[in-house]
Amino acid sequence: MIEGTAPLIPPITNGSILPKDTIGQTVTAVAAPDSISADEIALYDRQIRLWGVQAQEKIRTANILLINIKALANEIAKNLVLAGVGSITLADHQVVTEEDLGAQFLISEDDVGKNRAEAAAPQVQKLNPRVKVNVLTTNICNAPNENFYAQFDVIIATDLPFASLFALNAGARIGNRPFYAGASHGLYGYIFADLIAHTFVIEREKSNRATSKGAETPTRTVVDIQTKRENGKAIEMVTKQEIYTPLMLAKDSPLSPDITANARRLKKVHPLLTAVRALWEYQRSGLGIDPTHSQADLSAFTKLATEKHKELLLPSDTLTADFLRSFLQNLGSEVAPVTAFLGGQLAQDVINVLGHREQPVQNLMLFDGEESLAPVYTLHSGVQGVVLPILPASGAGAAVVEID
Repeated sequence: MIEGTAPLIPPITNGSILPKDTIGQTVTAVAAPDSISADEIALYDRQIRLWGVQAQEKIRTANILLINIKALANEIAKNLVLAGVGSITLADHQVVTEEDLGAQFLISEDDVGKNRAEAAAPQVQKLNPRVKVNVLTTNICNAPNENFYAQFDVIIATDLPFASLFALNAGARIGNRPFYAGASHGLYGYIFADLIAHTFVIEREKSNRATSKGAETPTRTVVDIQTKRENGKAIEMVTKQEIYTPLMLAKDSPLSPDITANARRLKKVHPLLTAVRALWEYQRSGLGIDPTHSQADLSAFTKLATEKHKELLLPSDTLTADFLRSFLQNLGSEVAPVTAFLGGQLAQDVINVLGHREQPVQNLMLFDGEESLAPVYTLHSGVQGVVLPILPASGAGAAVVEID
């Protein structure tokens, strides 16, 4: 949260609903305790041992926005709430359908017809009563001003079409907030991160080879090096900064030079990268959300995939008709083990980012459940200081509820 400002979504008691024009107003914040309590230390003992008290304090005051509450969002919410985030806002304007019951564990048959976020919120709250759980019931891609996004520490959007992801990424950039997008497509899925410019610390035993300040990769720079003695060993704390590319540019950005300059590595690039970028382009071009099984849709998607494969300078024989057929057959489905893996990975990355520890995803992680592969590709435009315009707002408001 920006220092000196109050959140735009206030804490609500007794499950009351705010007026529909609440978004955009500034209200008085409820201050969090100054430091982590003894009982919290006992509750989160194992993770504090893992990443330290200071990181846990940052996690416990974090305000997370999670958008589109389907199976992947269920897993993300579970992991973040169990980790002890300060508050989480579930945003969804859709209702629960019978199809949602297959892979989601925060809803039941009794919730069919209810708003998805409202239906999931009580179960999220039960996971950790210490966490504040808020609900937004309208489409926040139409948030009326950029201040809406600035109240959150991290913005996560799941299983949304490209236009919605672009709008949310743009809003997050204007609010100077880290943004994650994730999606599951049956046995396939991805996590995308745009952290704008993120600084983190790697703590490791000092080696005989000195660490130097300066650029490590086109996106990563070592900015500071500190040393300390611990258990008789020299430990160095290396501060690094990563520069990120927004989704609109990443979808057309080349692979990193260390891949494009190596024919063997190009041949090993997973065709899922091509398929995901082709799907984004399909959605961006207004052809639809997902290609249907009509010959026209299949031909249009295949053409886009072929173009994207060439754009990435990949060998033509690594994109097969069998793989494209498998990818298209998986669209629109949710597989619990896949959403569990992706949700765990995304939530862990968010926790690392909040604590400014460990290297985060840079910037696209794919997952192939058939092959149990999760390659990460850096898609960097090389354009620095990019600020994307936010899409025009419709002026729609949102109902906000806190679950006790």
